[in-house]
Amino acid sequence: MSAPATGSLPVLGPTATPGGLPRGAAGGAARPSVVALGGGHGLSASLSALRHLTDRLTAVVTVADDGGSSGRLRQELGVLPPGDLRMALAALCDDADWGRTWADVVQHRFGGEGELGGHAVGNLLIVALWELLDDQVAGLDWVAHLLGARGRVLPMSLVPLDVEGDVRPVDGDGPARVVRGQVALATASGRIGSVRLQPPDPPACPEAVEAVLEADWVVLGPGSWFTSVLPHLCVPELASALTTTTARRCVVLNLTSSQQETAGLTAADHLRALAAHAPDLGVDAVVADPRAVGDPEPLERLCADLGAQLLLRRVARSRRDDAHDPLRLAAAFRDAFEGPATTGRP
Repeated sequence: MSAPATGSLPVLGPTATPGGLPRGAAGGAARPSVVALGGGHGLSASLSALRHLTDRLTAVVTVADDGGSSGRLRQELGVLPPGDLRMALAALCDDADWGRTWADVVQHRFGGEGELGGHAVGNLLIVALWELLDDQVAGLDWVAHLLGARGRVLPMSLVPLDVEGDVRPVDGDGPARVVRGQVALATASGRIGSVRLQPPDPPACPEAVEAVLEADWVVLGPGSWFTSVLPHLCVPELASALTTTTARRCVVLNLTSSQQETAGLTAADHLRALAAHAPDLGVDAVVADPRAVGDPEPLERLCADLGAQLLLRRVARSRRDDAHDPLRLAAAFRDAFEGPATTGRP
């Protein structure tokens, strides 16, 4: 049998599921429509928790990765870096045999020193569908369909981007230097002051903008704060949608500040950086683990200034303070979603 011609696969709608039912068609009370933004392990943590609460779920993923398998494919083929998109798709797989098996398949990396060494199966699958369909969103919908993912995964932009930041010495003595590239910025010595994207003012993925505008809740974080979370606020159309949407907004703070890019920053510092990059962004709820916060007073004051409800919840795994427990985080999200409405800003 000959291979199908390029572009011959049908385009799936955003509500397609393996069982043929529209998403959210299951019985019971209506579940919230949630959009989670971020990348890498942080976004995977949010999605692994949120899929226990709703299947009306959309992940909007950063496309600035330039390392590993993603960086190689991006450089060789000029495609969006697929790695963070792959991780989001894997996180949306359910816990049945089908979901667990396909999550393991797409996350599997080839060994060895040859050309396939280090590549993840899911990265190659995503890029293959992009080449067949010439449509990044349709390709991701097909992978989600294959995996039986409980939600949709979208890139924040349809063009590959570079993140760039101003890095100052930790002691503040000396001028800032410009560091470009996600890997370089994440590992740069010093303290990151602000970030931006290159090329500047990139176009947003239209489906991502639409999802934000139609959501009930938007979730930002956890994750690499300057290289995975804040870049979404540097895409003008997406930033505008996040500011003007009627959705309520929840920020999830990190469990540790051990990453190089946020070393020495407090929980309140993370929230201040978010506010500095999006001064008009309202925040309705902030989820933080009390062990990661330490003295809660500065964070409490800042949340009060922002008009946000602070939920201090134990969301880390029992034996790992650096990893979120999906069920504990799901319970924190449920408390936030069912809590009293706040005014946010503005």
